[in-house]
Amino acid sequence: MPSYRLLLAMSLAALTLFGSFSARADYPDKQITMVVCFPAGGGTDIAARLVNLALGEALGKPVIIENRGGAGGNIAIKAVKGMAADGYTLLVCSSAFVVNPSLYAQAAYDPLKDFVPLMVLGASPNVFVVPESSPIRSMKEFIEKAKANPGKMNWTSPGAGTTPQLAGELIKLRTGIEMQHIPFPGAGPASNAAIAGQVDLYTANLGSVQGIIDGGKVRPIAVTSKTRWPALPNVPTLAEAGVKDAESDTFQGVYVRTGAPQPVIDRLVKELTTILARADVKEKFEKIGLPVTAEGPAAFRARVEREVPMYKAVIDKANLRIP
Repeated sequence: MPSYRLLLAMSLAALTLFGSFSARADYPDKQITMVVCFPAGGGTDIAARLVNLALGEALGKPVIIENRGGAGGNIAIKAVKGMAADGYTLLVCSSAFVVNPSLYAQAAYDPLKDFVPLMVLGASPNVFVVPESSPIRSMKEFIEKAKANPGKMNWTSPGAGTTPQLAGELIKLRTGIEMQHIPFPGAGPASNAAIAGQVDLYTANLGSVQGIIDGGKVRPIAVTSKTRWPALPNVPTLAEAGVKDAESDTFQGVYVRTGAPQPVIDRLVKELTTILARADVKEKFEKIGLPVTAEGPAAFRARVEREVPMYKAVIDKANLRIP
């Protein structure tokens, strides 16, 4: 017969297991927080706000947004890493999530070990634009002018280490041109500089500049997608401009801390998948230049595994590093 100690251990294990299953079955029984890597109004924040209310309705509990901008997204990532792995705190971040471990000496997180990628909400290419007043009409023309004037042309992006900046660094590496990078703390200030003609070239995620392109305030001269983008059918790709192997995009994704119960992960993925399949939600994402991709955990993890080393190679070659 089983010993007293064995029976006691089995009873305690059963109680623990029952409590665990009970807690998971009750999920969620309180408010859920989406911690967004960047300030309100940016592409990541907008993407989170397009799904948080619907997710709250599906789960039966409020899903609130908490913006924790700073350090290129690292402040929010570090904060969520230090929170309970119970599925009540979600991280919403852009491609900065796969860039920062190589770019920042103090990133202090492992993108594959510390977080579970749940869902890519959407992804869109980066785009190169010039001020409306600029005489430049194509990327080929810009490259020719930059080669004729080494170091005299400048360009800007939403910030150091963002995928738009890395897209510009790729241009430099692939073509050998020299141009001065002028970083701005976000898409808003960078867009204003481009509109005012204070910079020669602006690289940004399409979603953040679609409005000023449509308004005729800047002129797009190239996109970083593999093929021409539906929203900009007349704008050539970099490959068409003679710049090979320089494709990139910016994605917005949702993560949960590693260690969250699998039933909780499954529930979140199920509800997000359903929400992103809705026609009205897809339409809203299209309007901000961020078509829904709805890549689930397996495809999302594969993306992270692919892009972390890809951006590391660019960062190392461009000798970019933030202390």
